[in-house]
Amino acid sequence: MKRHLEGRGTYVDDIALPRLAHVVYLRSPFAHARFTITETDVALGMPGVIAVVDGNAIAELCTPWVATLAHLQGMKSAPQYPLALDRACWQGEPILAVVAETRQQAEDAIQAIEVDWDELPVVHDMETALLPSTTIIHPELGDNLCFTKTIDTGGVDEAFAQADLVVEETYRFGRVTGVTMEGRSVLADFDPSERKLTVYQSHQAPHMMQDLYARHFDLPENAVRVICKDVGGAFGIKVHSYSDDFATVALSIILKRPVKFVADRLESFVSDIHAREHVVHARLGVKSDGEIVAFEIDDLTGVGPYSVYPRTSAIEGNQVLSVAGGPYKHKQYRGHLKVVYQNKVPTSQYRGVGHPIACGVTEGIVELAAHRLGIDTLQMRHKNVMPDDGYPCKGASGIQIERLSHQQSLKKIEEMMDYQALRREQAELRSRNIYRGIGFAVLVELTNPSAAFYGVGGARISALDGASVRLEPSGVVTCHVGVGEQGQGTETIFAQIAADAIGVDMKHVNVVTGDTQATPYGGGTWASRGAGIGGEAVLQAGLALRENIRKFAAVALKKDEAQLDVLEDWIVDFTSQERLMALSELARLAYFRPDILPADARPELAVTRHFAQRGFPFTFTNGVQASYVEVDVETGFVKLLKHWAVEDCGRILNPMLVNEQVRGAIVQGIGGALFEECLYDENALLRNGSMADYLVPMAAEMPDIEVAHVETPTATSQLGAKGAGEAGTAGPPGAIMNAINDALAPFNARVTSQPITPEKVLKAIGSV
Repeated sequence: MKRHLEGRGTYVDDIALPRLAHVVYLRSPFAHARFTITETDVALGMPGVIAVVDGNAIAELCTPWVATLAHLQGMKSAPQYPLALDRACWQGEPILAVVAETRQQAEDAIQAIEVDWDELPVVHDMETALLPSTTIIHPELGDNLCFTKTIDTGGVDEAFAQADLVVEETYRFGRVTGVTMEGRSVLADFDPSERKLTVYQSHQAPHMMQDLYARHFDLPENAVRVICKDVGGAFGIKVHSYSDDFATVALSIILKRPVKFVADRLESFVSDIHAREHVVHARLGVKSDGEIVAFEIDDLTGVGPYSVYPRTSAIEGNQVLSVAGGPYKHKQYRGHLKVVYQNKVPTSQYRGVGHPIACGVTEGIVELAAHRLGIDTLQMRHKNVMPDDGYPCKGASGIQIERLSHQQSLKKIEEMMDYQALRREQAELRSRNIYRGIGFAVLVELTNPSAAFYGVGGARISALDGASVRLEPSGVVTCHVGVGEQGQGTETIFAQIAADAIGVDMKHVNVVTGDTQATPYGGGTWASRGAGIGGEAVLQAGLALRENIRKFAAVALKKDEAQLDVLEDWIVDFTSQERLMALSELARLAYFRPDILPADARPELAVTRHFAQRGFPFTFTNGVQASYVEVDVETGFVKLLKHWAVEDCGRILNPMLVNEQVRGAIVQGIGGALFEECLYDENALLRNGSMADYLVPMAAEMPDIEVAHVETPTATSQLGAKGAGEAGTAGPPGAIMNAINDALAPFNARVTSQPITPEKVLKAIGSV
């Protein structure tokens, strides 16, 4: 956006208020320990220090929370407070707040705090979390099981018994975390004179946070205002609530002044949510011709010591269960999920939410079966994907699907990459001991969720979003939208949609987002719902305003409404397109000269409309990705040569934005496949919590990424948009793993643990 190019972006750390104080949190250095804070007086006497506040003082203001959802039957979690009261359950859990005039002063004072620690046994391995000999983190829960679920279509064992080949394999996915350009940030400003709270926050869902702050601090909802200006990246990291969010608000209430917290990069590694830690065992039954007849997975995931509020930490595993096997038309499916607690950073929703796991497992086991049968892997998929003319239908997990385009997508990617020529090149190079591999991943993604995602479980997270559009006296349009901007370009597409719907130049549309006091109520930015939910609300509001403008113009011009239209900021003759009156002149009459209008002329030049997904619980998108890699069998290093993606996100509104969203998501998917992992030792302490040790994809390591599209607009909205923000992350784990295994085929070796490091490659081929 132009304001960012001009250096005019506004992030939380750019905001300075009178009497602003800064808070730094003392965090537990241990994964599990009881503690007693023994010395704070020295810190209180240090320069600039305003207050030292513990968890008990904050608990008097803020009620605890338990993050469960009613429709996830049997789910349990322990109550959590803003600051731990007497026991820390992960390395990084905040236990004490130091508030000072500057952050540096607060950081200096933290060093003077004395704490007695009594270390407790830790649960570091999720695979042993449920053993009788393992410590129970929260004894009142009875065990370390957060949630378990089974989906069983019936007839699975019989289908496996009738299969000509059954393959099985175990897949491991490492813990990752989001590395946003702007760290989590919150500035709370409580006005005691009116008992009103204003919170500036780098967040994806301002209305959700408004609701949480109101309820947990016993404030009227209309006394809480949450403002999310520019958000420097989010990826799901900023769609949750965090204990230090609530603590910062409490400090502002206690001190009656604004208090700012900005997570630095080091503490982000132990306070931002993690995601993706899964071990999945999969089985696939196929006929000799490649037909899939049965699919089964057993997913185990570790989520830290608490379920993250209010979306919960069971949603990722739940989506793995729902989406696994999704592209294929087999009818027999069984999936079992166990979500367990451990003394690590809590995990929850991160870009793609379960899709990379489900896609990686499904595509890995499908390619394994194809190799065992001697069938071309692309043809294996052509044979088994859901047919494009077979919708609406239900997937094997029972989810309703409106319309997808797997067959068209496969055909397009085969042409894009010149698949047969690539196979010939691979064979020729292999004869010279150069090992290249081709891997595919067919995917589905849940977008535009309805109330079936959270509302049915009792979470006050809106499935609805709204837009208000207003014709100003100058003839320009102001558009207020509940869905916010976090770098993905929603403000641009909202301006496009409003301009087209109303009939004005895009440069004459001003979009306002991220303010609970200014925008209609809405769910915010998550689950690729910006265009599909927010965009549809903008479209409907814009169309309604256009009709109101035409009605008023008919009065002002003394013409039949049917003879008029709005085009390029003018009222025009519908048939001849002759310009009759500028919108600015029409607006001038409405606002400044109503005295010359007929008595019954009441121009309505502001309109609000809302939209929620109905008819289907989600809008599914789909696509296919392919990866071409070269493996150095002497060093184990993998070089990414080319990556292709065909994406069907419904109606494409802005091709450049969509393509770059897909590319950016693919890069994040590559991160999990090859580079990123939060590594813990046996004491559940993070070993690589810095940018020096936590690897992220860099430009030099990335391949060219070629993106193409198939468009099957959803019929659940007039706009037809589905969503494009996350699907790119789903494909790389499967496509890259399959490409590496294809390259290693001459060695009869396979890698199934991600990230796929050089060490794992060398172990697979027996070099180490």
